[in-house]
Amino acid sequence: MAHASHTLNSDANSIREEIGKDQLIDLYHRMLLVREFEQACARSYQAKKIAGFLHLYSGQEAVATGFIDHLSPERDYVTTSYRCHAQALLVGLDPKELMAELYGKVTGNVRGKGGSMHFFSQELKMLGGHGIVGGQTPVGTGAAFACRYRGSGGVSVTFMGDGAVAQGTFHESLNLASLWDLPAIYVIENNQYGMGTACSRAVAVENMAEAKAPGYNMRAYTFDGLDLYASWKTAQEAVTYAREQSKPVLVEAKTYRYFGHSLSDPGLYRTKEEVKKYRANDPISRIASDLLDQEWASESDLEEWQAATKERIAQAVAYADESPIPPMSELMEHVFAP
Repeated sequence: MAHASHTLNSDANSIREEIGKDQLIDLYHRMLLVREFEQACARSYQAKKIAGFLHLYSGQEAVATGFIDHLSPERDYVTTSYRCHAQALLVGLDPKELMAELYGKVTGNVRGKGGSMHFFSQELKMLGGHGIVGGQTPVGTGAAFACRYRGSGGVSVTFMGDGAVAQGTFHESLNLASLWDLPAIYVIENNQYGMGTACSRAVAVENMAEAKAPGYNMRAYTFDGLDLYASWKTAQEAVTYAREQSKPVLVEAKTYRYFGHSLSDPGLYRTKEEVKKYRANDPISRIASDLLDQEWASESDLEEWQAATKERIAQAVAYADESPIPPMSELMEHVFAP
């Protein structure tokens, strides 16, 4: 039946073999790029170079990395929430233009007018960060409709936090996606907190995808979002099913964010012990250890890769710092769609 539920336990050995050495190293590089970008964002925010809200993805890297690896910018769409930096980097946007956007510079991704929550690329089919909780789900559903209508063979992946599951747009989107047989994949990134409220205090079920999907006759998956192998394999199955069957899928990743909801949130609602426990299970460190254990990389390789990534991000920060602010002549431009 379409609404069968699947909880995947990561068989690291078989999945690692399927991914292969070169691709696993590439996935590690991508997660490292996201982590270093977010660390630089935090420093720039504290230095008052970045204004407004800043929602970081640190700790959740395995989720988007595993899914976007199975997508093609020629036909597949990605839509996400205000926590959008990782998805933008992973689809291929340049860290320089993203950092410049955060700095409010004219060389930014949307010429300094979108800021942290609104990265976008029509060319790469990245349909935004969205500042409204749950606001991205109708957009992602519309992209899935476009894939089916055009017969492109594409799929649409919509990322959201656990808080979006309570929004009406979430349920309306799932209903239409199932009713119209759309190749839509909805990924709930359950990082355990909706702003400062623990998920256990706001959601009446333990496994959201498995509980919600049957109501819309959808397939569901649940996986450990701190495990890149589980993420990659779940994504492979979900994307293949949506692409080949033209049917929607609901996925829940059990993950964790290291920072507060945004950098203005000190996170006093959780204990230091809790954060320490999750950091000890860090998704990037797990892959680094695995690369060493398999002798696919050495300690010097890891150090070299991290240094190169740090340098790339440092160049992005310098580019943002040196770029000009938008001219006043552009104040009323780009307000309405052409």
